[in-house]
Amino acid sequence: MLASHFVSRSTLARRLLGSSYIAVRSCHHGKKGSKVAVVLSGSGVYDGSEIHEASAVLVHLSRGSAKVSMYAPDIPQMHVINHCKGEPVDGETRNVLTESARIARGNIEELSKLKANDFDAVIFPGGFGAAKNLCNFAVEGTKLSVNPDVERVLKEFHSAKKPIGLCCIAPVLAAKVIKGCELTVGHDQEEDGKWPYAGTAGALQELGAKHVNTSVTDIHVDDKNNVITTAAYMCATELHNIFDGIGQMVSSVLHRVK
Repeated sequence: MLASHFVSRSTLARRLLGSSYIAVRSCHHGKKGSKVAVVLSGSGVYDGSEIHEASAVLVHLSRGSAKVSMYAPDIPQMHVINHCKGEPVDGETRNVLTESARIARGNIEELSKLKANDFDAVIFPGGFGAAKNLCNFAVEGTKLSVNPDVERVLKEFHSAKKPIGLCCIAPVLAAKVIKGCELTVGHDQEEDGKWPYAGTAGALQELGAKHVNTSVTDIHVDDKNNVITTAAYMCATELHNIFDGIGQMVSSVLHRVK
């Protein structure tokens, strides 16, 4: 069997189960009470965590009976975006930890306190905050540097062979830190606007990672490195498709907890 493989359980489930597929998709088997850390990067797609992605991660973890703790770096955001206009706001600054606390309902700690020894797995939702606050990929491209605590956390979980889940643009973090890993950000071609950030796939490969094309509702599992990724809002699609793909990623993470 190949060390890494493309997972397309959605297609298989439809063929085998037909109308029963919905019930199967909602199931999350794995170790009950798994301790999972979720790392946020602010609040809001253009300058923080993508809120729908973060919420989907939390819903699926809850459904899987996981015990969740949330973390974010205590640093200034790269900038603040007016989400009505999609433009930076001059003279305004916000803190990544403080903004992430909005999503966490206040139950969040500084990323510096996150230790892999205390958890079974870690998950990084996407949003431009992952590329602006957790690293500087949005500005530096493949010359990026990663926040020291983010890099430390990824290396700790990787060294401990514990599952690492990432969605949307967040896989760029793993591409930089975990050399030679296999990832997906969806497709490497725009396909008439369906994949508006398709160029990211080439950047991942330039960083030394292997990119695997997937649909938005599917995932890629790198068995060797225990890294599970899904495209999420790298695809211009309906919210329920994003939700389902993240569900596949969370389910795989929980399955792989030892």
